Amino acid sequence: MKKFRLSLLLLFAALAPARAYGPEGHQIIGEIADKLLAHTPTGAKVSELLDGYTLREVAIIPDTIKQWDAKGVDDPMVQSYFSSHPKIAEQLRAFWKANPPNEDENSAVPNHHWFHYTDVPLAEPLEKYTDGKAGRTQWDIVHMMRSCIAVLRGEEPEENVRAITKPIAVILLAHFVGDIHQPLHVGAEYFDAQGQPANPDQPGETFADEGGNSLHLQLNGTPPPFAAKHPKLHGYWDSETVFANLPQPPLTMPKEERRAKMDAGEEALAKRLAKDAPKHWKLPADLPLEKYPEAWADEILPLARAAHVRLSFEHVHPGLDHEKTVALGDAVERAMPDGVSYRTWSAKVVLHEMHLAGWRLADLLKQTMNSAPAPEPSPNDTPTPSPNDK
Repeated sequence: MKKFRLSLLLLFAALAPARAYGPEGHQIIGEIADKLLAHTPTGAKVSELLDGYTLREVAIIPDTIKQWDAKGVDDPMVQSYFSSHPKIAEQLRAFWKANPPNEDENSAVPNHHWFHYTDVPLAEPLEKYTDGKAGRTQWDIVHMMRSCIAVLRGEEPEENVRAITKPIAVILLAHFVGDIHQPLHVGAEYFDAQGQPANPDQPGETFADEGGNSLHLQLNGTPPPFAAKHPKLHGYWDSETVFANLPQPPLTMPKEERRAKMDAGEEALAKRLAKDAPKHWKLPADLPLEKYPEAWADEILPLARAAHVRLSFEHVHPGLDHEKTVALGDAVERAMPDGVSYRTWSAKVVLHEMHLAGWRLADLLKQTMNSAPAPEPSPNDTPTPSPNDK
């Protein structure tokens, strides 16, 4: 399993950071859920569907398969991915083919990248997911999580146009539950042509920051050699906020030893977070499962707003990024009345969200796998008498 984990990390490292919660965050969330489901009927069902893979291992697969975009799934190297689990590999390739790379947002065939996020505007007054249409699509993370839930509950057939089988649904949910608990996978700032924050639901053309993917972050007190580097705001939230909650071995340490130390740190953190439930992690008992993704999106939006409020925006202007016009510019840390640095605040937010996501992933799988609708009775079936009929 260590070799599998390392190979996926190496593949993931080659990917562009856009729209991808860092692998460490996803692995921690998956491992929390693994620990909570260990020795349970749900855990056994998950293991069977995943052909022995763990949630920790599969949680990064939806990002890993982005590596296939360049050459397609018929490339010999791509054919070697997940070769030890041929059934899973075959289903992943079918999923990629059904949702191939595509830059046309009006296409009837979606790009699997689109499934990882939604871009709800963060303008005041702050909206909820269902309050508007800007930034939402039929292929966004809320809609796709609903589809996965429906497949696992038997409400949608496994032979569907998006090629989401039950194993693929578990793999996607193991990833998407993490993504929807990352603030910038849900909210986005929009700017007008003058670089001022604007509401896309109001008249006038606006340009999104793509969940922080088009803005470079500048933080106070960044030590060398990192001071000269300005990561994308989204990438910072995906990775650096997670690293801030893990032990950081010295850069002079050999790579394999450093990786082993970080793996041990992830394991220890997941164990600690699985021990005690986070506060307020449960949604109302009467809320239908298909409403969970929307509720989680609404819950994270105030944090997405705060992630932008704690920054000032400079040199923002419309520009092209992957054939799309977006808001390019800089996001610069502001001094806040609470005196808490952006680095400290964001690390605390992400620690809590990983904690929530791990517990919620385990609970979601437990509920979806134990709440399948009863089969429709055959016309030839004889009804079983009720106690009152006897």
